[in-house]
Amino acid sequence: MPPFPEEPQIPESAQGPRTTTASSRVTPTPRPVPGPRSAVSPRPGPPRPAPPAPRAAGAKPGPAPAPKPSAASPGDQGAPQIQLIPAAADGALDAADEAVDLLLDSGRAPAEVLVLTTGDPHPWTAHERSFGEDAYWRQQDAADDVFYVDGASAGQAKPRPVVVVAANGGDDTVKTVLPTALARAQALLIVCGDPQQVNSVLGAGV
Repeated sequence: MPPFPEEPQIPESAQGPRTTTASSRVTPTPRPVPGPRSAVSPRPGPPRPAPPAPRAAGAKPGPAPAPKPSAASPGDQGAPQIQLIPAAADGALDAADEAVDLLLDSGRAPAEVLVLTTGDPHPWTAHERSFGEDAYWRQQDAADDVFYVDGASAGQAKPRPVVVVAANGGDDTVKTVLPTALARAQALLIVCGDPQQVNSVLGAGV
């Protein structure tokens, strides 16, 4: 019996592209950051320029196009993002302090953060006001650190990119402080409190 002819081997390069199952891919999950940054707080490092477009041979370079306005430019920021951190009244202040720590750890400047309380003032507020009202409010004008305001004085707070509310008591005060906080927040509003109470004031979409 004659031997069977040996089948030709197909080279690997001709076998077509290899497929990779979805289960074998590993997609990195970026570390979340607490909310968008405003125009006054750009991400660290200069932006990477886009590669120049190819130019036809002999063509003269034309004038550079005018830069487009940033979507986060002042006056066109739109409504701030709202984040709700569920917390009981007696734990809202601690939750707000943790939120501030996370904001600072993520790169927010202290001067970008305003903290409002609805019940008892934050210990920082009580301490600083012991030196007099003028000295206390001058720190807000200096804008070099996190500023804390109690519910009774919330209307005197100036806008900042991020506003954190500790709903630590005072049901009637919550109803007035939350709209004020929403108006003061330029990019992000974080509310630490009872979700049902917060939703009843700011709306069910929170």
